[in-house]
Amino acid sequence: MPFTPKVKSDAYFSRYQVKYKRRRAGKTDYYARKRLITQAKNKYNAPKYRLVVRFTNRDIITQIITSEINGDKVFMAAYAHELKRYGITHGLTNWAAAYATGLLLARRTLKKLELDEEFVGVEEPDGEFSLTEATDERRPFKCFLDVGLVRTSTGARVFGAMKGASDGGLYVPHSEKRFPGFDMESKELDAETLRKYIFGGHVAEYMETLADDDEERYKSQFQGYIDDDIEADGLEDLYADAHKEIREDPFKKDPDAPPKKSKEEYKKESLKFKTYKKSKAEREEHVKQRIAEIKDEA
Repeated sequence: MPFTPKVKSDAYFSRYQVKYKRRRAGKTDYYARKRLITQAKNKYNAPKYRLVVRFTNRDIITQIITSEINGDKVFMAAYAHELKRYGITHGLTNWAAAYATGLLLARRTLKKLELDEEFVGVEEPDGEFSLTEATDERRPFKCFLDVGLVRTSTGARVFGAMKGASDGGLYVPHSEKRFPGFDMESKELDAETLRKYIFGGHVAEYMETLADDDEERYKSQFQGYIDDDIEADGLEDLYADAHKEIREDPFKKDPDAPPKKSKEEYKKESLKFKTYKKSKAEREEHVKQRIAEIKDEA
């Protein structure tokens, strides 16, 4: 029997594909998602919450999400660009900013649930490993870390957001193995190293090194810090003050933000872009006008 090569046409490839579109596009790890959203049957539709952490080039997105049959529902969210309200205006995607964003999310969530006074978390971060424990009256708000497609290597920023949420009073089950400062050989966590990352000490060290070795490069990379008179020595105090302000008022408003529009104003705004179907007479009139304009131009 002669060999006949398989014709790989569009019809072939339309059938030769995996089940979910987001898996084909490489956007969702369904192996992990299934285990993050599957709830025990005897929980009777109780929500199972995920701490979703995502990074963009200029922002950090942290959300508390629960999955329902008709889609995912966001319970609470916090973003790194909101840290500007608390004095953190630069380095909004580094490890220290990830920690502060996770802390902001945790305090907002507990404030909404009226649990902020019962579960205060770690008010003065010292880099020690700790989990939020239940009190005599209540259990803490529990959620599981959803890292998406990011590499979960030791010291990854996603664990900074998780540490911030945990220190903020949420119960996020985890170990200390992926925090910066963990030694794989001795199986111990260097708390001082982790504390340095929480308060931006690694950034301060890099600033000092660059200022001594290559001043031009230092000025180009840290021009924003220089313009705002932020020095390496003042970074720890800056982050400490931000953590304190976040705990005092997690829903702090931006003073420079424009006033919120009413429903009527939004409706009027949307009408600007609405197109109405013209009648035949209107279309004919429009054609005549265009012909007249072209003749005038000629």
